[in-house]
Amino acid sequence: MIHRAPFGSLERFVAVLIEHCAGNFPLWLAPEQLIILPISEKFKDYAEQVKAELDDAGITGSIDNRDEKIGRKIRDAEVKKVPFMLIVGEKEAAEGRLSVRKHGEGDLGSHTVDGFIQYFQGIIAESLSK
Repeated sequence: MIHRAPFGSLERFVAVLIEHCAGNFPLWLAPEQLIILPISEKFKDYAEQVKAELDDAGITGSIDNRDEKIGRKIRDAEVKKVPFMLIVGEKEAAEGRLSVRKHGEGDLGSHTVDGFIQYFQGIIAESLSK
């Protein structure tokens, strides 16, 4: 039989971590590191293509395929404290790019998928080297 004390201390540690971060986990610890927000259903295929590339790079995230306006999707992602929001629409799909927003900071501009992966991995490497 396993004694329950180690599990209690682990639960307390996680509770203290959540309280200390106020739900804003470091990027390397966030359960959902990003969310892809297609402007409309027409860009769902491009969003899935981007997600596949990000999955190959080891970046976890999801696609918000709800039939909502983009402002609502962004607001919901901000409330959930998702570190990055990748917005894809007609312009992004045509150019093979992403419009990137960071939680709490706002718009970071347009990036290629490979450029975003390098930027993302640089942030994680920097935070883990501290």
